[in-house]
Amino acid sequence: MEYPWKAMADDSRREILLLLKKNNMTPTEILSHFDFTLPALSTHLKILKNCELVTEKKIGKNRIYSINHDKTFEMMRFFSSMHGYSLNSLKEFLENEK
Repeated sequence: MEYPWKAMADDSRREILLLLKKNNMTPTEILSHFDFTLPALSTHLKILKNCELVTEKKIGKNRIYSINHDKTFEMMRFFSSMHGYSLNSLKEFLENEK
């Protein structure tokens, strides 16, 4: 299994996650947002899938990718506990930083 923190270090993989946050997508749909090859996208998706940040469902000939909300919430909880902020107080914290 890959480490999600290492997977998140790549800009393209973070962008893929942001796309999947909005909609479940096929590789072709994801690829339309990037300027790299299908084999490169396959590598990114494999890494994201191996660290459980995305899930893959096969429907007919298509593979549909979606974000794994449980895993992303787990990462958010880590940062929340590290800084002692709850998600409810995040808005207040950010407003006080201005």
